[in-house]
Amino acid sequence: MKKKILCLVGCLFVITILSSGCSKATQPAAKTTKYPGKPITIIVPFSVGGGLDLAARALEKGAAKQLGQPLIVVNKPGGAGAVGWNELAGSSPDGYTIGMVAADMLCLPLYDSTKYNYPTALEPLAQVSAVPMVIAIQTGQPWQTLDELIAYGKSHPGQLKFGHGGVGSFPHVIGELFGEAAGIKMEQVPFRGAGEVTTALLGGHVQLIVVNPMVVKEHVRNGTVKVLAVTGEKRLKEPLLADVPTFKEQGLNVMLNNWYGVAAPKDLPIEVKTELEAGLKAAVTDPEFQQEMNNMGLQVEYVDARGFGEKWLADNRIFTRVVQETGILDVIKAQKK
Repeated sequence: MKKKILCLVGCLFVITILSSGCSKATQPAAKTTKYPGKPITIIVPFSVGGGLDLAARALEKGAAKQLGQPLIVVNKPGGAGAVGWNELAGSSPDGYTIGMVAADMLCLPLYDSTKYNYPTALEPLAQVSAVPMVIAIQTGQPWQTLDELIAYGKSHPGQLKFGHGGVGSFPHVIGELFGEAAGIKMEQVPFRGAGEVTTALLGGHVQLIVVNPMVVKEHVRNGTVKVLAVTGEKRLKEPLLADVPTFKEQGLNVMLNNWYGVAAPKDLPIEVKTELEAGLKAAVTDPEFQQEMNNMGLQVEYVDARGFGEKWLADNRIFTRVVQETGILDVIKAQKK
């Protein structure tokens, strides 16, 4: 009798397990929430008014149509971009926090001072713009050409102050590279973003600045600022600045270019990454977005996620070589102490 009871209990247990398994197998898959289901935060690692900020706000205008949800622009300035990029890299990879990136993020880890190695901690989504940099001065200065500026710098070593967006930032590297190529010694003055840098120039607190040309475009138009040189191989397409020669034309090897793009924390779900890539491609290739960027003096140059990631790797090799071979790496490390 006891054996029969045990056998009956065992059979009931097996039947229960099998029926549970069959029931689970035949149940329809749980319905997943379609991405995006709420507004997306986009972190700008510099202050309001700079190039990355203005590019993010141009993306913001068409986001509801192209990304399916509004973008919320959040500025996190400080540390030459490190504050904002640390927050981006440490965010949940759920697609609801993305961020603007620039070549500065490749420079910062070279100084052994960042919480994350950004090229490996972030996921490239799209390049938005290729951004040559410029050196600009106030029009009231006694020097009005690059040669005159260099001559003044040589006769007044250490008296020229150049402003940039933070120690170790891309504009800082360009400024140091210019000083090294021209054979002049300048004092670097860091700020939290291009907007503050421009204000310092207009206030006479620095004598020259290294910025994105769009930041000073309106000041050039009203005659208060003059641009002396452009980085990169070619002159700017912007008609207002098309006559400004490159450094190369003026005999100086200052050839690095910046770029703007969008990235996310590493390990995004593939379906979320696919949605973001498609939405950003639609946004960047939209004629209204391109017209707005052109009006601001930014050259739109869309590159997809794969190509953008390859550019990170290639530029990282170039920046590493430049800052090491020119001695800029040691200069910046000393300035950061």
